[in-house]
Amino acid sequence: MVVDARGDMKSGVFGDMMLTFFKGKGGIGVVVDGCLRDFPNIKKIDLGLWISGVTPNFHTQTDLMPFAVNGPIACGGVLVMPGDIIVADDDGAVVVPVNLAPELIKQASIHHEWETFSKQRLMEGGDLRRYYPLSDAARPEYEEWLKTQPKDKGGR
Repeated sequence: MVVDARGDMKSGVFGDMMLTFFKGKGGIGVVVDGCLRDFPNIKKIDLGLWISGVTPNFHTQTDLMPFAVNGPIACGGVLVMPGDIIVADDDGAVVVPVNLAPELIKQASIHHEWETFSKQRLMEGGDLRRYYPLSDAARPEYEEWLKTQPKDKGGR
């Protein structure tokens, strides 16, 4: 679930009851350009959380009011359309338009493959300029390495 709360740091758009309901319906993560409330309880729900902060205030106690559901929004200054894919980890969250997902998966797989190769070479004392990012000079070496990798470990 992605929420445009206008970066408001006074309003908690959800608390533990709404997020418990969300989790019970199969939800796995929440991105809020604003705050949540009941944070000690929310941490126990086992949801991915990407939020601007926490507050004790209900949104109805402030100027923030719900406007629409399942429509285009701006979250953190980024357009999010219904159906977009959110990819998130400890470093943050990004929005992937659903029509770009196949190409993103392809490119991310390739990037992951050469990063695995590069990490291995760097751990062996290789030259950073050669291996990260992967230089044209190192590409033939990488292609040979790929041939030796099992399909589930990076080999194509």
